[in-house]
Amino acid sequence: MQYLVSVITDSTDLASSEEQAAIDVFNDRLQAEGHWVFAGGLGGPNTATVIDNRGAQALFTDGPFVESKEFLIGFWIIEAADLDVALKLAAEGSKACNRKTEVRPFL
Repeated sequence: MQYLVSVITDSTDLASSEEQAAIDVFNDRLQAEGHWVFAGGLGGPNTATVIDNRGAQALFTDGPFVESKEFLIGFWIIEAADLDVALKLAAEGSKACNRKTEVRPFL
């Protein structure tokens, strides 16, 4: 089963060199153990554009969909046998990047 592991933060600061090194080690381990599907970092909320095309014309709005102190700054998509494995990996990812993570299954 695949899971989205979201990385949550309250700062747009990039990972420190120590954090990036730990993330690289974690990514290498995910790949070596067959859990890796995809991962990426995201720009801060101020780089977002929300598009609503439910009406007669598309409406484009600068800024995040939700105003919040915390926001999504990156993610991993992982393959895991079950939720317990996904949670364990997400805990290790949280430690590596020094930020909170959230786990959600793909349906």
